[in-house]
Amino acid sequence: MTGDFHATTTNLGDGLAVVAVGGEADLYTAPQLKKALAAALDGGARYVLVDLSSTTFIDSTTLGVLMGAVRRVRPEGGELAIACDDANIRRIFEITLLDRVFPIFDAPGEGLEHLRSANGNGAG
Repeated sequence: MTGDFHATTTNLGDGLAVVAVGGEADLYTAPQLKKALAAALDGGARYVLVDLSSTTFIDSTTLGVLMGAVRRVRPEGGELAIACDDANIRRIFEITLLDRVFPIFDAPGEGLEHLRSANGNGAG
């Protein structure tokens, strides 16, 4: 059941945005996730944290959507980071070796801190 799925975008300014995803992110909900990520990128964000803290499931379609977003921000020097404390979801990133593509953090705060320093706010 995908009725509990949501993806909300919050632009924090300074090229930074958070896309909070909840419920099951799969083939059926991928268009909503893609739309939320596009809203962040179209809103000027180059550093995006995808918060999977309240996500219960992801599939290969979800990974494809995330890769599409990475391909959009990387040429502009941007980055996409993941916040996820669910061991099963993290395992999917490890099995597919996408843990080498996305920095993955246990908590959203850690991810935002990483992206802020990557963005050059206080870091050289």
